[in-house]
Amino acid sequence: MKLVWFRNDLRLRDNPALRHACAEPGELAALFVISQGQWRQHHMADIRRDFMLAQLDTLGAGLAALGIRLHLLEVETFAELPEALARLGHDLGVTHLYANQAIEVDELRRDGAVSARLAQEGIGCHWFNGCCVLPPGRVLTGSGEMFKVFTPFSRAWLKALDEDGFVIHRAPPPRGKPLAWTSLVSSGLTKPWDNAHWPVGEEEAERRLHLFLEQGVLDYPAARDFPALPGTSCLSPYLAAGIISPRQCVAALQQRLGHRPQAKGQPGYVWLSELIWREFYRHLLVKVPGLSMNLPFKPETAALPWSWDPVAFAAWREGRTGFPIVDAAMRCLNATGWMHNRLRMIVASFLTKDLHIHWRLGEEYFMSKLIDGDLAANNGGWQWAAGTGADAAPYFRVFNPTTQGQRFDPQGEFVRTWVTELIDVPEPYLHQPHEWLRAKGRDGYPAPMVDHGKARLVAIDMFRHLEKP
Repeated sequence: MKLVWFRNDLRLRDNPALRHACAEPGELAALFVISQGQWRQHHMADIRRDFMLAQLDTLGAGLAALGIRLHLLEVETFAELPEALARLGHDLGVTHLYANQAIEVDELRRDGAVSARLAQEGIGCHWFNGCCVLPPGRVLTGSGEMFKVFTPFSRAWLKALDEDGFVIHRAPPPRGKPLAWTSLVSSGLTKPWDNAHWPVGEEEAERRLHLFLEQGVLDYPAARDFPALPGTSCLSPYLAAGIISPRQCVAALQQRLGHRPQAKGQPGYVWLSELIWREFYRHLLVKVPGLSMNLPFKPETAALPWSWDPVAFAAWREGRTGFPIVDAAMRCLNATGWMHNRLRMIVASFLTKDLHIHWRLGEEYFMSKLIDGDLAANNGGWQWAAGTGADAAPYFRVFNPTTQGQRFDPQGEFVRTWVTELIDVPEPYLHQPHEWLRAKGRDGYPAPMVDHGKARLVAIDMFRHLEKP
């Protein structure tokens, strides 16, 4: 018996572990591990968990249609898993386990413990790259080190992809008669998924991908920074759950353009660059394990005197900062479980550079809310904003929340959607509404909680003192 262990790769298509397990005849089963306690420890958002379980339900039905039974194994934490998996392997008569590699420290340790325990039972473990286009460790400097800056990494990544190439594999053919599948809803493991904005299923993910490539990818460089516009692919939850693979995205882009863009200015390159950013942060997470353990990429920045002010953090978290674009973004996150990428940069800069609050609090809060929560991308983004991460830009890059709002939400469509107190504020005043509100005798919207100009100088001094103790 061969057993395929699904994790953040909930798809039949382009799934290396599933493909290799299906390469030879013989009995085959599938596995998913439900670990509610571990998910809580990792601050998994409720919406992300429910989205993942809804996709798991779809996957289970798809596997059953191929004659492959999906087994569910419930453990509270990873520590219980090696023994539980050994028992299941014994009961099923498993001889080989197939899975796509994890990249996070806890998951890597879990997989090492599983391999060691299953080896005692005579069960061989086989690991594959299913989360990246190129496997972590493939793109290194000439001296064999991981790149610390994105631009040279992206050039080396494109070169390596040209050298290696890749193939997209179809879903496996049926391996037997269709099996019955009892839905997770019927068995009480999850509730019905009725979020119309994020339907589950591989077909939905591929539909979104091809619609974006047909209608949006060429306009992406101009439209991607405006949260009121449908300018992005909205694929991040599907990539995070592994409903679609990054290889499928690159292959579809190549098919759409007839070639793979190689440099700035070429159609499609800006979106491809975002996929390469995703690769960069994932490769970095493997090479720098401390990123999974709340440590900054730049060790010297551990000495920064960050604030942990709970009152200020609550105002940021709840969208009560007095800066309309920040408040709109946070209220959108809290209500929907998703946030536009430009807004993620704005609110992260505000928390770390205006309120001087530790980036770890923001990183954890995002993970607790985002449907597309992904440790590598989330940690990379937060450390980029905080000035502690892998970034060639100087530490004195500080976003001005007012001018960011004026530039990227010029008519205030996004702000008015989420900050309803400002719905009738005229456009010229919208991103600095307080004088207009005072003239109207209205006090329903909070005053700015900081003076941005002064806060910016404090943030710069924090970093400057690191260089000159």
